[in-house]
Amino acid sequence: MGRIFEKRKHKMFARYAKMAKAFTRIGKDIAIAVKAGGPDPNHNAKLRAVMQNAKSLNMPKDRIENAIKRASSKDMKDYEEVVYEGYAPHGVAILVETATDNPTRTVANIRMHFNRGEGNLGTSGSVSFMFERKSLFKFPAAGLNVEELELELIDFGASEVFEDEGFIYVYTSFEDFGAMQKALEDKKIEVTSSELTRIPSNYVDELNEEQATKVQSLIDRFEEDDDVQNVYHNMR
Repeated sequence: MGRIFEKRKHKMFARYAKMAKAFTRIGKDIAIAVKAGGPDPNHNAKLRAVMQNAKSLNMPKDRIENAIKRASSKDMKDYEEVVYEGYAPHGVAILVETATDNPTRTVANIRMHFNRGEGNLGTSGSVSFMFERKSLFKFPAAGLNVEELELELIDFGASEVFEDEGFIYVYTSFEDFGAMQKALEDKKIEVTSSELTRIPSNYVDELNEEQATKVQSLIDRFEEDDDVQNVYHNMR
């Protein structure tokens, strides 16, 4: 009985830790969006997108509002968005997006993670060419015809539209994020989440279980770092 309780407690703490990390990332996204375009979501498309993502993570409304207020304060720290590139073991490309108020600390930590995970921190451009920047929108499929919607959204930059497990996913180019966001808003489609993502142009998919575990261990190191917002890789 005691072991079962300990396992449940461990899972609960792990879940809360993951949620806390997600809320921290969203808080930084809100700060960056407010600094760039102001605190009014009606006039700040980027902030509207971040608020949608916060809701999809069940972030409390008052916490979202408080994050916006803090970001509007003159005392709020400025976050610098920095991307780091390199390789994990076995030739897997790694791209790490960070938001930091101390780039010196962040680059030291990123280098440490690469070294301890038997990877290598590269120079700017060393792996980014392997990833295509795209916009991704997700919303409920109920009441929508995917084929008809795809035809309607092509004019706004949709490159791929598909349904999976009750949700519709729409991919556009990086540049068409704003146009697609407005098109979905005009169609009264309530977007669950939207993001700028990076899709690998090729994959490393011949790793055995031990090799894949080693690469995943390095990815986990990055994702646990407070300065890291997103981690992309080309391991299948």
